[in-house]
Amino acid sequence: MTSTKETGLGAQYLGQETTTFRVWAPYATTIEVHSDGEQLIPLTPTDHGYFTGTIKGLVPGDRYRYRLDHGDEYPDPASRWQPDGVQGPSAIFDPQSFVWHDSAWRGHPWENLVFYEVHVGTFSDTGRFEGIIEDLPRLSKLGITAIEIMPIAAFPGERNWGYDGVFPFAPQESYGGPEGFMRLVDACHLHNMSVFLDVVYNHTGPEGSVLSHFGPYFNTHYHTPWGQALNFDGPESDPVREFFLENVRQWIRDYHVDGLRLDAVHAIIDSSAEPFLRELTREVDALASHTGRPIYTVAESDRNDPREIMPRSKEGFGFSGHWNDDLHHALHAFITGERTAYYVDYGPLDALAQALAQGYVYTGQYSSYRQRRHGRPYRPHALGHLVVYGQNHDQVGNRPLGDRLTTHLSENQLRLMAATILLSAELPLIFMGEEYGELAPFPYFVDHQDPKLLEAVREGRAREWAFLEEALPDPADPLTFLSARLSSQRNNSISAWYGTLLRFRQEYLAKTLLGHPEVTASVWTPDAMIFLSHQLARATLHIWLNFSPNPLAYSREPKEVVLLNSATPDRVATPLSPLVTPLEVPAHGCLVTYLA
Repeated sequence: MTSTKETGLGAQYLGQETTTFRVWAPYATTIEVHSDGEQLIPLTPTDHGYFTGTIKGLVPGDRYRYRLDHGDEYPDPASRWQPDGVQGPSAIFDPQSFVWHDSAWRGHPWENLVFYEVHVGTFSDTGRFEGIIEDLPRLSKLGITAIEIMPIAAFPGERNWGYDGVFPFAPQESYGGPEGFMRLVDACHLHNMSVFLDVVYNHTGPEGSVLSHFGPYFNTHYHTPWGQALNFDGPESDPVREFFLENVRQWIRDYHVDGLRLDAVHAIIDSSAEPFLRELTREVDALASHTGRPIYTVAESDRNDPREIMPRSKEGFGFSGHWNDDLHHALHAFITGERTAYYVDYGPLDALAQALAQGYVYTGQYSSYRQRRHGRPYRPHALGHLVVYGQNHDQVGNRPLGDRLTTHLSENQLRLMAATILLSAELPLIFMGEEYGELAPFPYFVDHQDPKLLEAVREGRAREWAFLEEALPDPADPLTFLSARLSSQRNNSISAWYGTLLRFRQEYLAKTLLGHPEVTASVWTPDAMIFLSHQLARATLHIWLNFSPNPLAYSREPKEVVLLNSATPDRVATPLSPLVTPLEVPAHGCLVTYLA
């Protein structure tokens, strides 16, 4: 079988008005390229269901479709550009035409990463990639080192979270298309920030996908919560794997991304001896070696399984890290008091202490929500492989109203939440706007063009949230989408605290994260305060997290120096008389001390 590593997929512009086409279509007997000029040029069938051909007279920007068996026409499954939307023709795009300015870029070490999750359409009033570029100086100054972009694969209409993408290779046109995304990545690198792209390899969206017309891209035996599963282990699954591996190569090779965040890997159903995910991380590691800069993979997983970050040589999947919902759930359940849905498994303060010290709360014990045992022990793996958050797109957007914690917590509680995440031994992620107390919600929104599909979405959400007294936002109403746009109102006090925490993290914590630092956590005062200890090379950091509405005191040790106090959020290394004892941890606040 000819490898797409050499020949690629889709339309590859070679220059001099010459383009090669390659498509996997085992369901077809004949395929013709129907181009702008009404040309119908047949492709030549090759081994294993591939068709290929080279055509003169086509240039970047020219539209085309594939005609199957002299009948229906469809866009290219590996289309690099859908300028007229997912129902329109594909267009030739030449990635070599873009002039990059990041030749000196060498990336960040893993332990220095601070992720900032962004939805392109709601981050700015433009709803485009350039809206993010304009704010990069502020984010860089704050201490963000990695922009994580929610999925940009072409989806129906102009408004979507991105997880309904149907053309994995084509950046969404309403965001700025392929060249717009290149400009964003280039600008991020010039501002010393890595770029991670959220990719979806567990399903495709329900509207506009052409894959099933060309071949067995889907597995008829498996379903995910969002649609039919992709075929990674059934008959003819090798070309399906190659299709998505080529997608991985494209983002790294043509768009210079520094990492991929894989959506819901627990929903990638694959019983093969060598799973697709292991093949993917091996491919990324090879690309990193070739480019001479680090390239990372992060799995979103709810399995509580450390094998995802274990090396492939030890039968792990080889991911650089994975999202850790346990810390979020334990923090959210305790600080808000919510106990619905999966929060029923959390709540006591000792669950949060365990997540901070051991990574997972559930390590094999019975889960009431799942009604079965859940997880495996995480330790002794380094906590720095786990990505943690107080909020993210799911934990905000999957709430019926999309309401942020800003509408439920006091400013001091928001600061305490930030300290819990940013002072942990795990890698932090900040959801856009969180860093200054954004009030705008992030509700679920879509722009499907099929009226029946839209009505099904509305009915499904109405059933899911039938017990609510409030009216649900209509996901198809443009006002629902516009309500999620970040506002211009910013709480400078909260922003200053985030900046202080991030500077402190880089100075004291980042370099130790992958060295298996000794981290202990205990509930110091029942239902009120956690004592967290980071054992560094020559000293110990003591972190006191007070969840009580009252200040709490403890007796300091000799030579213990206060480095950080949430009561003075704009200062690090707070001056303190050696005679001051005991120390006081502010209400809904934190105190960090240094003991040599």
